[in-house]
Amino acid sequence: MAQLQPGQRIHFIGIGGAGLSAIARILLERGYAVSGSDLQGGPLTAALAADGARVYRGHDARYVQGADIVLATSAAAANHVEIQAARALNIPVYNRKAFIGAVLRDSDTIAVAGAHGKTTTTSMIIHILNSAGKDPSFIVGGQLAGSGLNAGLGAGPSFVIEADEYDNMFHGLQPDLAIVTNIEHDHPDFFKTEVEMRDAFRQFVNRLAPGGDLVACADDDAALLLADERRRAGGMATTYGMENPAADWRLIDMGDTGGTVTATLEQHGSPRAALRLGLPGGHNALNALAAIIAADKRGVSPEESARFLQSFRATARRFEIRGERDGVIVIDDYAHHPTEIKVNIEAARLRYHGHQIWAIWQPHTYSRIQQFWSGFVNAFAEADSVLLTPIYAAREAPIEGITSEALAEAMASHRSASYVPTFEDAVDALIRRVRPPAVLLIFSAGDANLIADMFLDAGY
Repeated sequence: MAQLQPGQRIHFIGIGGAGLSAIARILLERGYAVSGSDLQGGPLTAALAADGARVYRGHDARYVQGADIVLATSAAAANHVEIQAARALNIPVYNRKAFIGAVLRDSDTIAVAGAHGKTTTTSMIIHILNSAGKDPSFIVGGQLAGSGLNAGLGAGPSFVIEADEYDNMFHGLQPDLAIVTNIEHDHPDFFKTEVEMRDAFRQFVNRLAPGGDLVACADDDAALLLADERRRAGGMATTYGMENPAADWRLIDMGDTGGTVTATLEQHGSPRAALRLGLPGGHNALNALAAIIAADKRGVSPEESARFLQSFRATARRFEIRGERDGVIVIDDYAHHPTEIKVNIEAARLRYHGHQIWAIWQPHTYSRIQQFWSGFVNAFAEADSVLLTPIYAAREAPIEGITSEALAEAMASHRSASYVPTFEDAVDALIRRVRPPAVLLIFSAGDANLIADMFLDAGY
């Protein structure tokens, strides 16, 4: 584990990424000197630079000179020019897993893990605790509505963090309270099998601090198994759900009309609060219930939390309404797994009765598309039309036969699906073919969210 001392300079390789930019923000607010490099800029690096961080475009050995510690993105290879320079200068180099424990030391750590829903659940906990005057520190995998920040230093004892499973980052945590929303195979470039991923989550739960507490979704078999295992070992675990009648906390009488989700919260069969949430879908109601339970364990009553959540707004790129033009609503969503895409299309169908649902999808990484091919082909069943852009490669090389063109062809037999080679082509197709009332759901964990602005700004 890294040893942080006042006055140190911390250099970040890949400072523009969601994970490293958040840590950089926390350290900058704690008074550390922060520098970093990245191939591209963005609003997060611009905000860091405005607040005093030294941010470089591109990579160069000179950038690490004078640093006390280097923190490198998982995407940086061992022969990266700045990593090699740091080692030549005997500057210790860490990844997030080895570094994050030093950032959270002496905090009451609330860690939210799960294949889906962790960003929204984390954001909801932050919103509740802030509304209750608890002023938590936080790191979240998206930009909060209002502030636009993905991290912040608070005066309260709690540190709320989104526990990222990729590269086993969450194995660097020792949470006091852990939430597991669900476990489903993802990141096949890292977790080769679902068994590997389940075991990674089990190790995360086993890292709970002495006396720590687990909150797990009882509607998800893998998450429920972790709760059962913890209880058998004498540890604390609380379960929640909608479908499982044995859950400690349940949502009942759920409704979803006009974009508002309503439900009653029960604890061991007794009503505790009425939920009214301005986000669509039962999955978001479950996220809210997990957040309410976490806040209850930190002294905020369910009634208060439910009231606070009435003003909660979606985190950036999580079913985020980007605008409306001539009866066409444009929504940006980070979904990049078949399950996430499916539930968001279903939520849009419920929320926008009588609208055509268009899905504009930028597939993310070749290994994920190869692993979940049939899932993706079937995930768009509730969409009226689908446009596919080229695959966003991220850290990967192409895999023969795994293309957006082939995906579109596989879908076309049972829905309107077509491939567009550029974002400009996508916007042109939408202008020509979409007729109001309609909803454009842009699914992208890459850069296809640019299509939202391009469509809204385009001349007809």
